[in-house]
Amino acid sequence: MTNPVTQAATLLKEHRESIDRLDAILVYTLGERFKHTQAVGKLKATHDLPPSDPSREAAQIARLEDLAKEADLDPDFAKAFLNFIIQEVIRHHRKHQK
Repeated sequence: MTNPVTQAATLLKEHRESIDRLDAILVYTLGERFKHTQAVGKLKATHDLPPSDPSREAAQIARLEDLAKEADLDPDFAKAFLNFIIQEVIRHHRKHQK
């Protein structure tokens, strides 16, 4: 018979390994996303476009909230997360315009 503490430790280790893999995926995905937003920022600066696009941002937030609901993730958390990313992108876009 398997020791419950050993079994719990094994499950904990497996969950933590999954979390570590997912954290790496998140970081690399954000890195890829920021490469594209940097390119957008340069295009906006080159063509004298504003660093922020409120209608695009609102559409993205609504889209992410829907995806969050489908993924059983708190939509308020998803919205806050995307708002944080958007503010960082806008900050980068403003740098390109200076």
